Amino acid sequence: MFVLSQNIVSPLGGTARANFEALCADQTAVRIHEDTSRSEVPFCASLMATDSFDANIKAFTPFEQLLKASVADAAVQAGIDTSDPDTVLILSSTKGNIGRLEQQPVTDALKKEIGLTASARKLAAYFGFVNKPVIVSHACISGTLAIITAKRLIDAGKYKTVIVAGADLITRFILSGFQSFHAVSDVGCKPFDANRNGINLGEAAATVVLSVKAPADREKIVVGGGGVSNDANHISGPSRTGEELFMAIDSAMKEAGVNAPDIGFISAHGTATIYNDDMESRAINLAGLQEVPVNSLKGYYGHTLGAAGLLETVISIESLRAHTLIPTKGFETPGTVMPIHVCSTLVKKPVHAFLKTASGFGGCNAAIVVEKIKD
Repeated sequence: MFVLSQNIVSPLGGTARANFEALCADQTAVRIHEDTSRSEVPFCASLMATDSFDANIKAFTPFEQLLKASVADAAVQAGIDTSDPDTVLILSSTKGNIGRLEQQPVTDALKKEIGLTASARKLAAYFGFVNKPVIVSHACISGTLAIITAKRLIDAGKYKTVIVAGADLITRFILSGFQSFHAVSDVGCKPFDANRNGINLGEAAATVVLSVKAPADREKIVVGGGGVSNDANHISGPSRTGEELFMAIDSAMKEAGVNAPDIGFISAHGTATIYNDDMESRAINLAGLQEVPVNSLKGYYGHTLGAAGLLETVISIESLRAHTLIPTKGFETPGTVMPIHVCSTLVKKPVHAFLKTASGFGGCNAAIVVEKIKD
């Protein structure tokens, strides 16, 4: 399954390339915000500028406008016909339009409008898809799971091309939920660091176009394998052993037919909470990947929820093409329960495959292997 094109719309730029170059220049969108409409206390996050959204466009909410911009760029790059019956849209999000509940009285009509099905159908109609869109909403693995779902649909012969798009916006409801867990850092997050104390949240959209057809004018990059598991440990706390994430990693690597030496780097979930980063370090060691460079992009974007797996996959694809590993912003002192090789500086080296991991509330885990293949 080939990657035809990809996009990111974030506070750092409106294309995948612009975002990658910003990270190479050590730019971060995470900063302190004083926005009383979202929080009574200052909070550290990566937020889209208010002028990113056109209030005069009534047909599309800000969430949908963000998705629309990302899908449009990726579709143009790929040169695909969205009306082709062999093409489908997958929408990934954790909360979608939930913020609208904070802005107006709750009516039956509003309840229908805020559902992800409403947004997915609206976007599918706008872009001319003839097939009913697919929705993936599975906590913080949504973006990664959406890519796996696309691969499975293509492998099963259901479709030949799948556009996978994900987005989330940070509302008062979402932020207060993480604040209630005392999981939000009041400074820039520090993934895998001994002094990490919580996450930053972020807003973004990302899109990947996958197809049975290889791109004619670009390096051939494929999603080689994927795996999903659930540890059923706790409603919000991850497994303490890492065995279940390891199961997802193992499944992804076996499907891709790769071994530990084949993995050039790991794009980790790396939320900068104590338990997530420890759990990932255990899973990475169980997979025999403790010497492989690991990065987390949360210090640049915050945790973008339903977009995270997609956004981080897109940046990692750019890394494959540029033979450049992005460092883990905020990391200074090793601090995980098991040793891992955290990438702390920009590294130039040939890489041909990466592993992307994700974990989320409810104990869900996902992993994919993405490879650059020779003609």
